[in-house]
Amino acid sequence: MSDQKTIVLTGASRGIGHATVKRFGSEGWRVLTCSRQPFDPRCPWPGGEENHIQIDLADPKKTIEAIETIKSKINGRLDALVNNAGISPKGEGGKRLTTLDTDLRIWGQVFHVNFFAPVILARGLQDELVAAGGAVVNVTSIVGSRVHPFAGAAYATSKAALAALTREMAHDFGPLGVRVNAIAPGEVETAILSPGTDKIVQTLPLRRLGQPKEVAEAIWFLCSAQSSYITGTEIQINGGQHV
Repeated sequence: MSDQKTIVLTGASRGIGHATVKRFGSEGWRVLTCSRQPFDPRCPWPGGEENHIQIDLADPKKTIEAIETIKSKINGRLDALVNNAGISPKGEGGKRLTTLDTDLRIWGQVFHVNFFAPVILARGLQDELVAAGGAVVNVTSIVGSRVHPFAGAAYATSKAALAALTREMAHDFGPLGVRVNAIAPGEVETAILSPGTDKIVQTLPLRRLGQPKEVAEAIWFLCSAQSSYITGTEIQINGGQHV
């Protein structure tokens, strides 16, 4: 059907990304997934393989090249771009990498995936987003606004930069009819969690971890007509961790 809506989602293979694929799939959207991994045949959604783009977002040249591949699959219209891919490198034994001990190459890698890729993709797919009156959602993090016991300095600062980028993009894309928002998850039950998270959970007002599907619901809201007058905002999804 020609009126089927399309979303491009990075970091689709697990956690929040996986839940987001399922949420949009349940609404009948075509989901183009982008991740470092090749398509996993165990993924339970239809048309998954032909709608998958294997892309290493840490390599800006490959990210720019992938835009042509994405364009060839979306017929001139893109209803949503969700920049969910993120990397959070750790030191030996899972140690937190600080500003004092993070290698410059790691800073570069983290910023390429977490910060530069979202702006490269949004700019590269600008015409298609404009044609559909689409929406962009950037996945930031609670660690973008405070020092966290596990998240490293490069990850945290890249997420803070992505929050500022969301504001700039909302300003620039708004006159073109494209909305740009962010969601900032807190402690969500995914593979990225570190041992010791249970201590943080005991301090949260809601006293529990978030579930990936709860984050996917917020992404869905920001890409749907229900949020048609919302742009330039960052929604905290953290069980009250920010209060």
